[in-house]
Amino acid sequence: MKFDRFQDLVQRMLTADDQGGIVERHGKLTEYDVRQMNSLVLAYIGDAYFHLFIRTRLLAFDQSNVRALHAFSAQIVSAVWQHRAYLAIEPMLTEDEKAIYRRARNTKSHAPRSSTVAEYHSSTGFEALLGSLYLRHKDARLHELAEASFQVIAKAMRKEIQEET
Repeated sequence: MKFDRFQDLVQRMLTADDQGGIVERHGKLTEYDVRQMNSLVLAYIGDAYFHLFIRTRLLAFDQSNVRALHAFSAQIVSAVWQHRAYLAIEPMLTEDEKAIYRRARNTKSHAPRSSTVAEYHSSTGFEALLGSLYLRHKDARLHELAEASFQVIAKAMRKEIQEET
């Protein structure tokens, strides 16, 4: 991020109130129409949500080895696995949800080396879908899709491990 952009962001976020604290901006997110938001912003929020969902989900299995939990959760939330999860849950989606996915998938961005360009763009769409549900407070639907995605990923990982042995 360019330094002047960073300074502007800090200035806006850390505005002092009359008592010397930080000005609160309650309810600001509810003013946004997620269909008008930048797709990469939706993906940013969706990525954070899915990370937290997976980390919380993994606590049911192990609470003693943070390093292993981190490594495993990082693998689960990778672009490769998110792409595979999206392909499996796509039949569950509404037309509006598919439109959010497509818009984000088609947003110009740079793919990392750990996935193909198609997988990376697909995972961006998946994350944007989750981010849009989160920002619209559609908690039940968000949990339903995140859990379905976790189940898809877990089954596929188990199958790959069994095929390797």
